[in-house]
Amino acid sequence: MRLDNPSKLPPSEKIATIEEPYVLVMIHTPSSYLGGIFDLCEKRRGTQKNVRYITQDRIILEYELPLSEIMFDFFDKLKSVSRGYASMDYELVGYKASELVKLDVLINGDAVDALSIIVHKEKAYERGKELAEKLRRLIPRQLFEVAIQAAIGNRVIARENVKPVRKDVTAKCYGSDITRKRKLLEKQNK
Repeated sequence: MRLDNPSKLPPSEKIATIEEPYVLVMIHTPSSYLGGIFDLCEKRRGTQKNVRYITQDRIILEYELPLSEIMFDFFDKLKSVSRGYASMDYELVGYKASELVKLDVLINGDAVDALSIIVHKEKAYERGKELAEKLRRLIPRQLFEVAIQAAIGNRVIARENVKPVRKDVTAKCYGSDITRKRKLLEKQNK
């Protein structure tokens, strides 16, 4: 069964295996940047297939990587590691079984299907934490606290809170009537 939306993923008990698309990435780079590029590809779950020397200074690296790993910020990191000298090309090679899980985003306890993603099990915590932090910065403050949670199934792996805005109830109180101010603040707390 092919999925085009994470919300259509069946429960994990009903899944035997999940396959994800893999691509063959060809990276053209000067030889002085090989160490950083090797690290980047290994962190992205890549397997090295071939290294070809075009000249003494230019190299073509071939790595097999999951498509999801190159779609999320791979090219920018490649340019950073190589100071802009590396370029890449890729082609689809097929599907392979992987340990993928559905990462749900809960806003005040309610799942938001539009924010759900399918991610590798090892990277779920990092991706959930990043997503919760980003949402905390994007969601405007309300008069109540907003809880943002990233969860795999029923297990919450990351949580952020958007603090509430306090209404200034003492703005109209002038002078030193502290008892009136205290009374208004207690009323607001209730």
